[in-house]
Amino acid sequence: MSRQGSILIGLLWCLAVLAVVVLGVLHTARTDLQIGKNYGDRIQAHYLALAGIEKAKALLYQDAKRRSHSAQNHSGELYNSPEDFQDVPFGRGIFSVFRRGREDEGGGIIYGISDEESRLNVNSAPSNELARLPDITPDIVASILDWRDSDNAVTPGGAESEYYLSLQPPYQTRNAPFQTLRELLMVRGISRAQLLGNDTHQNGLLDSNDEGGKSVFVNEKISDSDLGWAGILTVNSFVNNVNAAGQNRVNIQSADESALTGIPGISPEIARAIISYRGQNRFQSIADLLDVTATADTNSDFGSRSGTTQNSAASGRRVIDEDLFKDIADDVTVDSNSSQPGAININTASLDVLACLPGVERELAQAIISYRKSSGFFPGIAQLLDVSGMTREEFKQIAPLITARSETFRILSEGKINSSGVRQRMQMVVHVGLDEVKTLSCREDDL
Repeated sequence: MSRQGSILIGLLWCLAVLAVVVLGVLHTARTDLQIGKNYGDRIQAHYLALAGIEKAKALLYQDAKRRSHSAQNHSGELYNSPEDFQDVPFGRGIFSVFRRGREDEGGGIIYGISDEESRLNVNSAPSNELARLPDITPDIVASILDWRDSDNAVTPGGAESEYYLSLQPPYQTRNAPFQTLRELLMVRGISRAQLLGNDTHQNGLLDSNDEGGKSVFVNEKISDSDLGWAGILTVNSFVNNVNAAGQNRVNIQSADESALTGIPGISPEIARAIISYRGQNRFQSIADLLDVTATADTNSDFGSRSGTTQNSAASGRRVIDEDLFKDIADDVTVDSNSSQPGAININTASLDVLACLPGVERELAQAIISYRKSSGFFPGIAQLLDVSGMTREEFKQIAPLITARSETFRILSEGKINSSGVRQRMQMVVHVGLDEVKTLSCREDDL
């Protein structure tokens, strides 16, 4: 009897061990399946985010084509377009393209793209523009200039390779344009707090896991200062030196009379006055057209056109008024380069970015924003002259630095799997031309 009892106890122990083994195998199998499912969901979330990127690129290209056909510099249609970009269903999940609304836009989350021309380009901005960044010092400005220039000559207050090689670990300056904004953290004197603020992911949003929680974006109003300099800087921004219709602008610095009269509104008399004027005065910006005057050999043309007799008083009369200037400004240039790197879009730039332009104080920057809110987008840069407080002298300073159109865009897309909640974010900067869409940078965030 005792022997049978021992056998029974042994069998029970065997069953117990077998049960533990089976449960372990099942648990391992379940874990492996869950890992595989999560991995599969993450891959699908990646492609959902990519779908959002591709949709935005396609719509941006269509918008560029449509605007060129109608000779329109800016439409603003895709900057706030929830019908195109909010929770778009696709397969097992959804995707959204969104951005943080600035303070002048009311804050919160806006479903749409943003443009790099609304930002200050750290690679092309001169020292007087960089010096107007909030809380920046002259030494940091000098160090930024030293990092991006091509030599090892130290700007007063700056730093070159000799300084960086003395650090632990040592490293060289790039002596070339910045490739990413985070590269600024390598520049002497720049802290993470200055560059990134509270935006540790550098995506223009404050995620709750920036403060140790789960990664979900915060919808409430966020101060622009929370994002640090990264919220207003870029390393990628340029527009082609063409008019709203995509046609090459006429260079008033070198164009002959035939080319000048090809511009609607420019008569042969005005063309000859422009040529005569530039013989003695080099055009610094297109705004100098407002100073072109009739000369002794052209005043008779203007006198005849206006029904007056020729006299010495006609000489020196300005031949281009503001109305004509606004009509022709988008068709002319003084720059022989094919593109304008770092041009700031007056239709989308924030107060902090506009206030970096020389001669533009914060009051005038706010007036520009208020004007475009009440009167609509600027059709061209010349319409800045309609802004209260904008003088011709101030306009002349900033005319070479601004644009009314954007071609470089930032797309932040998130894909989400409905069943598991797995999410993936992708951020891409693209340049949208009339012939191609070119990717300039891309990064992906695990959430």
